[in-house]
Amino acid sequence: MTPFEVLLGTVLAIHAAVAAVLAMNLWSVARDRRRTLPTDLPTVSVLVPARNEEANLRALLPTLLAQHGVEAEFVVVDDASDDGTWDVLKAHADPRLVPVRGSGPPEGWVGKPHALYQAAKRATGDVFVFLDADAQLRDDGALARLVGRWVANGGAGTAMTSLPRYLDRGPAALLTSLVPFAVLAALPIPLVPRVQAPSLSALNGQIWVMGADDYRHLAPHEAVKNDVLEDVMIGRYLKRSGVRLYFQNLSGEVAVWMYRSFEEAWRGFQKNAALLAGGKPGRPVTVEFVAFFLLYTLSWVVPSVLWVGGTAGLWALATLVGIKLAIDRAGRFPLWVSALAPVTLALGAALLLDSARAHATGRVSWKGRAVS
Repeated sequence: MTPFEVLLGTVLAIHAAVAAVLAMNLWSVARDRRRTLPTDLPTVSVLVPARNEEANLRALLPTLLAQHGVEAEFVVVDDASDDGTWDVLKAHADPRLVPVRGSGPPEGWVGKPHALYQAAKRATGDVFVFLDADAQLRDDGALARLVGRWVANGGAGTAMTSLPRYLDRGPAALLTSLVPFAVLAALPIPLVPRVQAPSLSALNGQIWVMGADDYRHLAPHEAVKNDVLEDVMIGRYLKRSGVRLYFQNLSGEVAVWMYRSFEEAWRGFQKNAALLAGGKPGRPVTVEFVAFFLLYTLSWVVPSVLWVGGTAGLWALATLVGIKLAIDRAGRFPLWVSALAPVTLALGAALLLDSARAHATGRVSWKGRAVS
């Protein structure tokens, strides 16, 4: 075999394996949506960290306060914001809304874990729903369905997370589409609750649910208080602690508009891309990072140029676009995002390198705070 044939065969084998995982995942998330949900629900506290989230809270709070079908409170922590976040919170008189004037993170803490730690101290519900400020509940029964899905999974002793429906449009959607791509192409979702290995976990900090008693017993935010990837680390910590983690389809309940521009999206992903690939803060270029980058490039960047070696190389490009199209359709991304799949995946490789550079030089910040 020629080197080209070996390379092409390797890429196609990787794509076949990814397609098998993807098919299993799409079947699993479709099955989740057909479950019958209980209606006798425990009380719930929705916990929201908010740093400089004035605009996002104007969209989120009405969707929270419109909820019915479950007894709820909404604890929102203003994490020492520099904008009008506190004014937006105080403008709502609903007794279910519990605004908390948070202090900034003390030494040894990262901002988001500390904000949610403060929120949990004020929460009184039996179930905690952790929700980012750029999220929205999609209809007035969404919260009841969220809690119902957690109860249907077994309730106490379990945690639940998901990919939301992403609302990003314009160039930012190119980068945002990499989030469901990374999960659905690589994580065998049906195995997550069945295999307790911490490495087989994925907790999305944008939306996750667990019982209040379990939270207070395990104190997950204290356990990861100085970790930039707090949600990933919480997922692994919960599994090590014996909690059964479910990754389900909650796109019918939660939507997130992560970024308004390509530049904002780049800066947002820059702060954690290298760390998600195995890098460490201050030392991003680890063996794990290099291995991940090479595998990613082989799988998702090289296929875009294999056609130069002959028409057989078009098969690799076709399978790449087909996989990306299937994931984008599941996430309701516009077709033009899928048409630019080779560009998007090449941007992913560039983002990994830029994230590693930023962490190596200590130049990563978000919302006015240093990350590295």
